[in-house]
Amino acid sequence: MRPVLVTGAAGFIGSHVVERLLGLGRAVIGVDALTDYYPRELKLENLSAFEANGSFRLVEGDLLELDLPALLREAGSVVHLAAEPGVRASWENFPTYLKRNVEATHRLLEALLESDVEHLVFASSSSVYGSAEHGPLSEDARRRPASPYGLSKLAAEELVALYGREKAVPATTLRYFTVYGPRQRPEMALTSFISAAAKGRQITVFGDGEQVREMTYVSDVVDATVAALEAPPGGVYNVGGGNRATVNEMIRAVGAALGTGVEKVHAPRIAGEARTTWADLTRTTRDLGFKPRVSLKEGIAAQVEWVLATQSIRGG
Repeated sequence: MRPVLVTGAAGFIGSHVVERLLGLGRAVIGVDALTDYYPRELKLENLSAFEANGSFRLVEGDLLELDLPALLREAGSVVHLAAEPGVRASWENFPTYLKRNVEATHRLLEALLESDVEHLVFASSSSVYGSAEHGPLSEDARRRPASPYGLSKLAAEELVALYGREKAVPATTLRYFTVYGPRQRPEMALTSFISAAAKGRQITVFGDGEQVREMTYVSDVVDATVAALEAPPGGVYNVGGGNRATVNEMIRAVGAALGTGVEKVHAPRIAGEARTTWADLTRTTRDLGFKPRVSLKEGIAAQVEWVLATQSIRGG
């Protein structure tokens, strides 16, 4: 089989997808701009375990500048994970989100028109829905993003759907719900909670802490992504972990995993943050055979272990 091209390969989720594909005997071309959203050395550390693997090649560069047709001539399929993340920052610098989430996806889709790539798996986000106030959301639920980030992911989704309908680009869209686990970005909630608690510092909670999140362990996300890649193209699927918890409950779980007390300090809520997220996985289970396997307790314990083991790399 031809290699899988993975964009955002050095990131949190991307590096896990690369690792799984290599473990399955697939060759991988990783593409990453290594942007400064968080430190470059952390992204390179994500790749360190397999950088010497002869089946992996990293191409450093921006999707808006690379010779994508040349890269796609080598690839049999694409997992498109590259994006500018973060709800809070998207209010401050929306042009960057348009560039990296919408324009970059458009350029990739245009390049796919010139290729014989068999399948594009596009990583979207539960942020396209906004808040799930009345129960679990199916893929057909109204999409009402509450942040510029969510809007940028929705725009990219619509482009993927448009190119599928009108240009026959073979694509599947996955909507990831709050992903956590080892290699999580340093500013994301659980990593920041664990890091602060391990150092005996107060944990900053934005709002009252009663926001509810569908938490999805990274290996479950990878399971769903690989299942989608191996299935026929088409469709939109939720990828959730089957675990819902408030921020306060997650902080208590962090304290339990560390075996220590945890102090909190409250700050104003973040504009655009959904009050509750909740995934209906009926379609994903039916079509992709996906069922999440990792409990929140297990997942937090694994992330605590990773944070403690990598404090020096992460500057702690």
